[in-house]
Amino acid sequence: MTVTIRPARPGDEAAILRMVVALAVYEREPDAVKATEDSLRATLFGENAQVFAHIAELDGAPVGLALWFLTYSTWTGRPSLYLEDLFVAESARGTGAGRALLTALAKEARARGCARMDWAVLDWNEKAREFYRHIGAHHSKGWEPWRIEGEALERLAAG
Repeated sequence: MTVTIRPARPGDEAAILRMVVALAVYEREPDAVKATEDSLRATLFGENAQVFAHIAELDGAPVGLALWFLTYSTWTGRPSLYLEDLFVAESARGTGAGRALLTALAKEARARGCARMDWAVLDWNEKAREFYRHIGAHHSKGWEPWRIEGEALERLAAG
């Protein structure tokens, strides 16, 4: 079994969507996914794309996904790589695919001059937290995630 990592490319939309849905199921939000192959194509591969992805393949079959974008830190004066989703199919866990995806992103971050990589982890996902600690990541204390969406976002946008 050989794990390879490559940037996502047009034609990967169905595999990416499959993994996004599988991640949503794992995260106990099976009905939350509104993305489509068309929306993924537009955001990942359209003109001026701001969202990127890497695919992990095991013997040529897609088994993992790291979907990311750049943010900016005014404190460091440099960009940061934000990992939106990391997913490895259950059948491929333990093969090194997750670590290989994060290694590829670390190289991407370094090549882009990023000061750091950030991501969020569900508080109940102890396996993921353990994995991240194992690679040297740490939980950022003091900062809480906040979000505005749906009707509240529409109200705010309307002024």
